[in-house]
Amino acid sequence: MTTSTTTAAQPGGAAPAGFENDRAEDSVAGVARSYLNKIKGGDLGALPAIFGIVALTLLFFALRPETFLKPINIANLLVQAAPITLLAMGLVFVLLLGDIDLSAGVVSGVCAAVMAQLLAEQGAPWYVAVLGAVVAGALIGLLTGLLVALIGIPSFVVTLALFLGFQGVTLWIIGQGGTVPVRDSTIRALTNDFMPVGLGWGLAVATIVVYAAIQLNRWRVQKARGLARSPLAVVVARIAVIAVVVLGVTAILSVDRALSAAIELKGIPYAVPLVIVLLLLLTFVLGRTSFGRHVYAVGGNAEAARRAGINVTKIRVLVFVISSSMAAVSGIVAAARLSSVTAASGGGNTLLYAVGAAVIGGTSLFGGRGRVRDAVLGGLVVAIIANGLGLLGVEAYLNFIITGGVLLLAASVDALARRRAAATGH
Repeated sequence: MTTSTTTAAQPGGAAPAGFENDRAEDSVAGVARSYLNKIKGGDLGALPAIFGIVALTLLFFALRPETFLKPINIANLLVQAAPITLLAMGLVFVLLLGDIDLSAGVVSGVCAAVMAQLLAEQGAPWYVAVLGAVVAGALIGLLTGLLVALIGIPSFVVTLALFLGFQGVTLWIIGQGGTVPVRDSTIRALTNDFMPVGLGWGLAVATIVVYAAIQLNRWRVQKARGLARSPLAVVVARIAVIAVVVLGVTAILSVDRALSAAIELKGIPYAVPLVIVLLLLLTFVLGRTSFGRHVYAVGGNAEAARRAGINVTKIRVLVFVISSSMAAVSGIVAAARLSSVTAASGGGNTLLYAVGAAVIGGTSLFGGRGRVRDAVLGGLVVAIIANGLGLLGVEAYLNFIITGGVLLLAASVDALARRRAAATGH
């Protein structure tokens, strides 16, 4: 294939303006060259996370071929990844501004405790309890954002203080009993029940059709308006890859994975479509709204964004509201998985795994670069490590060491990529 890179003539026969090379390549070969140039310039995107998923899958399959890729383990892995992934999705917004939310993990525990108490002590229906937990998360995020954006306290200091304080709040809500059971069948179904197989296939096909329609319509509009666009072959290939992944996972989860012939266990866990819906929603917010564009602008250069008329204070407050609201959802899913809430819920390494998931997926700790999908990819990496090491029966200390090493590697790649981008002018 050839690449159309003709230079537009300047009025009056003037010399070229110097922007000719900024035109997008409109062939497959041109797109490939552009992508390689981005990588050489330090913009690795999600490539390290995808490589990590493939490499870790092959490694653990080689070490445990009889269990790792079995349908029952795939279902367990996806459910295991859900709480960390949801927490990381909210953290992406904060990290895009170059801030940090150290309280996100314990906030998930506080919100889960609110939900559990509304269910157990107040007898509230599940939807009221869930709404109460999410509202609690949003209010906590509002408080955090105001302290950071209005008063001007560094986010590290604010969220570290809240990290310590909210552990006491969780203990106060739960009381001396130490554990509040979650018995509501609808809440527990999030991680313990599965969609009917027919509904799962219908959802998979609908997801592919909607994704294909969005991608093809976007390409059509860009072509009609004469805008830069990817070649149709690349768009179709992208749709095909998504279709293969979605249909493949659906096929695996549709197989009866029960260990006993007396019961039937098949279908997609309800936590999976929840993650997908929130991924699509937050991706739309970040990529297709003025708010999302403002987040990237503030993360890239807050002073320039302020001079451009962007309300930087409002943006900083809202990203903390989103982060804490997603922490509430994460806490609900974690409570559903364990069928209880304890004083330790959301504590320990929960936050570290979530931050690690976002960074491993490709979100920069320095702000200005990242996508919501990074949390999903990074969450899968973290879950695969924990799941695979669990199958191998290694000591717990190795799990921490290996996960920490992967996070350090991801942060190193991020720092080196930024240095490379600065050196090449990207």
